[in-house]
Amino acid sequence: MPILSPTVELTKELISRPSVTPEDAGCQELMIEKLEALGFVIERLPFEDVSNFWARRGTQGPLFCFAGHTDVVPTGPVQNWSHHPFEPTILEGYLYGRGAADMKGSIAAFMTALERFIEHHSDHRGSIALLITSDEEGPFINGTTRVIDHLEARQEKIDWCIVGEPSSTQKTGDTIKNGRRGSLGGKLKVTGIQGHVAYPHLVRNPIHEAAPALSELAATVWDEGNEFFPPTSFQISNIHAGTGANNVVPGEVDIEFNFRFSTEVTAEQLKERVRDALDRHKLDWDIDWVLSGNPFLTAEGDLVEAAQQAIKAVTGIDTELSTAGGTSDGRFIAPTGAQVLELGPVNATIHKIDECVKVKDLDILSDMYENILARLLTDTHK
Repeated sequence: MPILSPTVELTKELISRPSVTPEDAGCQELMIEKLEALGFVIERLPFEDVSNFWARRGTQGPLFCFAGHTDVVPTGPVQNWSHHPFEPTILEGYLYGRGAADMKGSIAAFMTALERFIEHHSDHRGSIALLITSDEEGPFINGTTRVIDHLEARQEKIDWCIVGEPSSTQKTGDTIKNGRRGSLGGKLKVTGIQGHVAYPHLVRNPIHEAAPALSELAATVWDEGNEFFPPTSFQISNIHAGTGANNVVPGEVDIEFNFRFSTEVTAEQLKERVRDALDRHKLDWDIDWVLSGNPFLTAEGDLVEAAQQAIKAVTGIDTELSTAGGTSDGRFIAPTGAQVLELGPVNATIHKIDECVKVKDLDILSDMYENILARLLTDTHK
């Protein structure tokens, strides 16, 4: 067997720990042991059933932070995997296992980049931190958002943050996320009057009544987007009504929908426009709103420049800035004033059966992280 790099070995060790949300399965303690040896001060911050920690090396600013999660999504039917999802397997240049790309590979690359960087720059300027949670893939209630609240309460501010989410599309480093759209969900209930379909004059069909309003909402142009964000989108994801009998008009219909929205509009503006549409169509309605996160953007600055230059130096790639995709824990960090980017491996297999990552990409990613640290916290590249 060929000798594997420290980054690959650590990724395998992390994958072998079945840390399905909110379980951590010892991943964080493994990291903490290594970080303490590098001079980091550790704060374990468990909230409810979620494991979190904040590790910091140094007391002065500026503060650079790696942020990530040790939890993974469920595997689905294990028998459908080519290899057991928690038995890391290398085959034809790929490392297979749940979390290989999202995001135990990035976690391992954080660690080995830090080990090399501190070995060569033990007197680096500023401070380095890690913010790690086991609640990114789940409800996201007791994870990064709670740690940020803890830091904000004592006015500890992150200046630059790299989130290790799998940002790349074809090659590691070809895309970095410099922002994300906001996510606003709604659970709409429209109430009518239940009754027999043969007596339409005695019923009020909530499906029929809601349909024109839903059609209007689906056709609405909410904004035109901007240089960094596509236009805001509205999508209906679920509609449920009826008793199961085809001769009964239902008394209510439940509709779930979601906005992915740009910085051109606020969550409150979207809510108001939806309420106006429902009222104009004279519906008897009620909505429960869930704001998963507001949009954030790091359009430019030291972090963007350092990441672009580091990726170019390591791979020769001119990286693309993107805000596409879902949400990430960056939405909790950016509002504090931090510059936030997401940089990680190729995302083609995340959350899928046979999740995998190219073995060589793990070392490339570690080199990128080390190069970014050097550009921001030393005079090497100034």
